[in-house]
Amino acid sequence: MSEIQRPGALYQQVAAAIREAILSGEFAPDSLLPSEAQLMARYGVSRPTVRNAIAALRAEGLIDVRHGKGSFVRSSGQPVLTIERGISRTADGTFVMPGGDIWQEAEEPSTYRTRTTKATGRLLQLGGEEALFGCDRLLVDPGTGTRALHRTLLPFEVAEAVPLLAEEPCMHPAEIYRLLTQDGHKLTWAETVRAHMPLPDERTTLQLPDATPVLHVARVAHGTDGRPLFLEELRFGADRAELAYRITADKQATRRARA
Repeated sequence: MSEIQRPGALYQQVAAAIREAILSGEFAPDSLLPSEAQLMARYGVSRPTVRNAIAALRAEGLIDVRHGKGSFVRSSGQPVLTIERGISRTADGTFVMPGGDIWQEAEEPSTYRTRTTKATGRLLQLGGEEALFGCDRLLVDPGTGTRALHRTLLPFEVAEAVPLLAEEPCMHPAEIYRLLTQDGHKLTWAETVRAHMPLPDERTTLQLPDATPVLHVARVAHGTDGRPLFLEELRFGADRAELAYRITADKQATRRARA
């Protein structure tokens, strides 16, 4: 039996001892933790103390509690899916996104009308309550089971300038890029990545374990004049996937020597 000697609340002491056992490898990733009765005997504490300690470790993301099976040590391995981010264009003008074909739609896309929020208005450089076409997709990678929420937002004023977009605003982004290019735009893109803890609906839809953040990728397509035309968002669990970027050096303008 490992007696608890440290100062502090008793459940915190037990949580610290279990944490040390996890980090040292005594309790290996994906392994089943000892039962409540075994932990009570090991540390000489009551059942409520063990349960509070497990709850604390669960909130830290070190433990998954699987109902009917017990508490398991979270895997510390690499994400199972690498998502390559980039855009290329073929000789016939078709836009191609690497890794774009890994996803399958788990259900029919949802098209709707909405308005800018503070966050989307900032990305699209629009004021509040500007009209947008929205399209939501639930994507699944069949190879790993990774789920992702995909959303596109298209300003009304952009769609009105390209009739096909107004008729079908839920096209695949690559097709939207093609139509914008045909309308005379020379497109450039900017992409940001941030993390946040999931909202309840995100956690449910993405099937996230406890204490797992969501990676939120926002890609904005800009027109010839630099004006944002189209916003594409992708959200997925940080435990399941990682992002990969190919970075090339930009050519800097040659400075002219002074006469």
